[in-house]
Amino acid sequence: MRIAIMTDSYRPTVDGVVTAVLVTRKALEDLGHTVFVIAPDPGPGFREEGVHYFRAMKFRTYPGYFVPCFPSDQSDLIRRLDPDIIHVRGVAFMAVKALIASHNTKVPVVLTYDTLVTDVIDRYSPIRLPKETLVKLASVYLRQMMKRPSAILVPTPSAGREVTETVGVKPRRLEVVPTGIDTAHFARRPEAGAAVRARYGLEGRRIVITVGRMSFEKNVDLVIRSLKLLDPGICLMVVGQGPALDGLRELAEGEGLADRVVFTGYQKGDALVDHYSCADAFVSASVFETQGFTVQEAMSCGLPVACGNGRAFTDFIRDGENGYLFDLTEEECASAMMKALDSPPEVRDRGMETALSYGIGPTTERLLEVYGEVIADNAKRRDAR
Repeated sequence: MRIAIMTDSYRPTVDGVVTAVLVTRKALEDLGHTVFVIAPDPGPGFREEGVHYFRAMKFRTYPGYFVPCFPSDQSDLIRRLDPDIIHVRGVAFMAVKALIASHNTKVPVVLTYDTLVTDVIDRYSPIRLPKETLVKLASVYLRQMMKRPSAILVPTPSAGREVTETVGVKPRRLEVVPTGIDTAHFARRPEAGAAVRARYGLEGRRIVITVGRMSFEKNVDLVIRSLKLLDPGICLMVVGQGPALDGLRELAEGEGLADRVVFTGYQKGDALVDHYSCADAFVSASVFETQGFTVQEAMSCGLPVACGNGRAFTDFIRDGENGYLFDLTEEECASAMMKALDSPPEVRDRGMETALSYGIGPTTERLLEVYGEVIADNAKRRDAR
């Protein structure tokens, strides 16, 4: 199968969409499929061989992102690549380009709804209007655009409800297809974890880790404030980078927690697994997630998890069984972190079982099944004309 992945985000940007594109591409190529990545051009210093770029500009209101808003030859590119299907990751300019290319080339499109745009549109929109107005405008756009792909894919049932009930989209077809987690890679490494503890001077401390893009909607500030309610021997490791990072450093200083909050910056590959391996528990106060990659990675590494009681986390975390859920208050967050730190082995084991269900094998099989059905349906419609 020949698959073109058109994405709003790609390296050097660091976020869940980029992770999903990289994981999906590798999983498909490992099975012998041909994958083309089409992305916004980040400039000559960041281009990768084998990636097809559309001319883009920096996204002024969201540092680290690039917007392919210029006219482009998307239809000609799709004709040259000759894919069987186009898979869009994102709902902005690249989605529009993909739909135009699909109309002109008759190659079917599926779109994964990764990001809850209406939740954060007031913070990142280049147009300064009241949030209520921006949400209405975005919802109209999403309803019109997302009814056109052959299928809308969502990582979790809660994301599906967001599409159909909250935004009001009436898709041709809606399928739950998570992005796979490499559970063989995300496996605990005790010796490497001990080395990470030593590097940061955390021997003998209990460590709660949070991992992800440091953006405002992730509520990492709540986790930091909650740390005050826990024993001084418990510290927080913050792994990631993003626009909220400087403010989080200032918050830790202002709350007198500078010696208990360790900021490691962005980690990837083996280094990320090593950082998971140094921790005793994982926490996320974000209720913005449509899947929650880092939570599932942490569970795969054998960490008990404490997560905000909302959206994707409620799809796969059963409170007290394979993790802990909390409402977004300092008291609830601190209590859930403590429960995770003191959790019995059964909770960790069930968490690892949950991670396995999101493994690359079953999720890629499901994705290919949807691709095949969409391609077959598209061929039938063309033959019927």
